[in-house]
Order: sequence, then structure tokens, then C-alpha cells
Amino acid sequence: MSEVMINSLLSELPLKNIQSITPFNKGWSNDHKFIVVTEAKKYLLRMTDIKNKQAYLEHKDLLMQSREKNIPTHKLAAHGECLNDTYYFLLLNWIDGNDAGDVINNFTLSEQYNFGIKAGEILAEIHSFKPVSEDKESWKTRYNRKIDKKIKMYNDCELKYDNGHLLMDAISKYRHLIDNNRNVQHHGDFHIGNMLIDSNNKLHIIDFDRHDTGEAYEEFNRITWCASTSSAFASGRVDGYFNNDVPDEFWKLLLLYISANMLSSLPWALPFGDKEIKTMRRSYTEILGWYDRFELTIPKWYKKY
Repeated sequence: MSEVMINSLLSELPLKNIQSITPFNKGWSNDHKFIVVTEAKKYLLRMTDIKNKQAYLEHKDLLMQSREKNIPTHKLAAHGECLNDTYYFLLLNWIDGNDAGDVINNFTLSEQYNFGIKAGEILAEIHSFKPVSEDKESWKTRYNRKIDKKIKMYNDCELKYDNGHLLMDAISKYRHLIDNNRNVQHHGDFHIGNMLIDSNNKLHIIDFDRHDTGEAYEEFNRITWCASTSSAFASGRVDGYFNNDVPDEFWKLLLLYISANMLSSLPWALPFGDKEIKTMRRSYTEILGWYDRFELTIPKWYKKY
């Protein structure tokens, strides 16, 4: 974004005494993100092309529902069209904190587990939200189509995992379970990389920008990133969500969702180069170890702390 556009934007924001605006390039989204500092406060500014306005309005609604339920996340300061109605913005109060994945191992295993408990409880609250969008198709139809797309992506990819057929076997074994049709509001990218821990050791959830609706347990498909960082945190996340009463069906569905997600991760990584490809290969090797080459349904990282 040009300096002229940024200067024009500053004049449109409902803020006084702006001292600085700095690009903020963390994360994978295509949004324009900036840190805005005023004399009194600090903000995160997110901007998107006006064609994505509806997604931002839904994001805004999720933040409002989060506030109603006292979920620790960004507070919405303002939103609206800008730059001659070519962009839509969300202005969010800044959260001072460290990336949870960077600091979680500074805590004892018991403390890591308790952070996971809190994350699981928060996820359960998000799943009680009123959905901000509707999908009239059944979950069975939607997810079977998603699985078929992921299989095609993998088969068409020039790269393959060692023992990648085991993913196909797991998907074939468990995909009949997706008859479960309890559609809920999804955060969309719920894992330790989208969480912060502040100076008071309070956990905050960020980045609702991939929100959607779907079957509740699919929201755990990225728990592999949690478990890679802290098995205690990942275990707590499961126990917190289920209030220490985890149904057997969850573990089988989790294995299905993780397998499907892993299948498409390699073709996703290909355009980003060798670093991301190695990350996905390493992740798959780790998953095979956790599940003993899918002979287990409950992963080895899951323990009580």
C-alpha cells in the first residue's frame, strides 16, 4: 500500500493524535495489517478489499459475541468502509502478549495443561455462538466433497509422503462417521499459533478471519500444531472442551480430520518452497509416531496432568 494511500487512510480513521502506523506482516492472511499507535492507545488495523466486506462483518459479529461471553480476544474499536469505499477495515484494540507457542514451554507441565484446559473451554463457548453465516448443505455432503477434493489434490501433486497410503486407509476407515451433523460456529483456525499469553498469564484467542460453520470436532484438526509444541497443552485442550468426559467417537473423528488435513498439506506447501515442504513431511512423521502408524485411535501425546 502506497504512502499516499496510508496518509489518506489516517485521515479517515476515528482516532485522535495518531503517532505512527507500521505494517504488521505476521500470519498467513491476505489482509493489509498495521499497528497504529496514538497518544493514548495502540491498535491493530486490518483492511481488506471491499469485495470481502461480508466476511469482515461476520468477523465483527464474532468479536461482539466474544465480548458478550467474556472470551479474551481483541475488542472492536471501529469498523467501516475507507479509501473511497474500496476497502473495509476493522480497528481492534491491541493485545499486549507473547505468542503462546513461543512461551508455553516456559511453564510447568501442569501450567501448560491448565492453559490447554482454558483453550478447550473457550472453544466450547465459541461453538455455542449463534452462527454468523449459514450453509444449507448437510455436513455429510460438505465434508465428503472436501475429502474428495483433498484426495485429488494429493493424487495430482508431484510430491508424496513416505507411507502416504496410510492416510488414505485412515480416511476410508473412518469417513462413514461424518453422519454426525451438529453444525456449530467455527473459529476456523484454532490452534496455539493463534493464541497469546499476556503478562498476567492470561490466554487470549486471536484471528477469527478463517471462520466458518461445520461439525464441532473438525475444529480440532489443527491440534497437531498444539501437540507438537506441548503435549500437555493439547491434552488440556481436549479435556477442557469435554469437561474431562471425552467420547470415544471424538478420537475416531479426530483421526479422520487430521488425516484429511495432512493429505492436502503437502500440495498446499509446494508453492511455498522447501521449508514448508519439510515442515509438512516432519509433521506427518510425527503423526505416524503418535498413532503408531494409525494402529491407535488415541494419540500417544494425550495424557492426564
